[in-house]
Amino acid sequence: MKKIPSTAYLIAALLASGVATASPPLVFDLWPGKPPGDLPVRGEEKTYIRNSTLYGTDVLITNVTKPTLTVYSPPRGNNTGTAMVICPGGGYWDLYWEGEGEQVAAWLNSQGMTAIILKYRVPRPPNVPEPETPIGPQMDAQRAVSTVRSRAAEWGINPKRIGIIGFSVGGHLALATATGFSKRTYERIDSIDDWSSRPDFAVLCYSGFLKLQDKDEIWPGIHIPQDTPPVMMVHATDDTMSPSDQSVIMYLALKRARIPVELHIFAKGEHDFGVRQDGRLPSSWPQLCINWLHAFGFLDPHP
Repeated sequence: MKKIPSTAYLIAALLASGVATASPPLVFDLWPGKPPGDLPVRGEEKTYIRNSTLYGTDVLITNVTKPTLTVYSPPRGNNTGTAMVICPGGGYWDLYWEGEGEQVAAWLNSQGMTAIILKYRVPRPPNVPEPETPIGPQMDAQRAVSTVRSRAAEWGINPKRIGIIGFSVGGHLALATATGFSKRTYERIDSIDDWSSRPDFAVLCYSGFLKLQDKDEIWPGIHIPQDTPPVMMVHATDDTMSPSDQSVIMYLALKRARIPVELHIFAKGEHDFGVRQDGRLPSSWPQLCINWLHAFGFLDPHP
């Protein structure tokens, strides 16, 4: 059987669900002026193409110093009131904007959810070495959740159904946001920061920076409070970029902390599979995620 390319699948899904007739996305600056914290200085923001032997080409963005939110709203007749902030991966060096941003937004819209792609700061500042996590993206993610919650009524979102989804290192960013909400990583800027930055749920896809490289211990700086929201994780056993034990160790830590957590590990799929419907084993995870959201009531009918 001939496999349907992922882009064709997404277009077909959009047409079938009516999303193709939805309004163009809205783009908002995340901060009113210069963002707090260190900024990398590596030249102008740029977009380029990268090719993968397994999953084809992708559009990447780098040198981001002005974070934004790109908001994709579902059609009015198909709005569940649920929203997700999307954190593309890229090792805190780049953002995989198409495969882990726009394609994810199209999938969420097809399921009646508002999709908000976070263009967070990359690459990591020159003074932050690889083992450490740059603070800029964490600031951006906290601000993003608070911004979405502050605009919930305007955007047709239930403020108690705002989740966060991350891919690769974006999964680390999503978890850091889902567990680090009790304390802001920056000083209050304006009234947006009076809104909670706690996501109502988190979805982590083939995440990195969840455990120490040589020890079965969770990544330094991640602490799991009792009111951590439900977490779902997906990974592939043969992932050579971010080994699946990253998710396994975090699953055990969340389970021991009595946090509602679900983990799916596929025998094959490698890295960067996103939401592609290409016949590979990870193609089933988007529907598993929808089932999971239904189980927690996050996709119940919204008035």
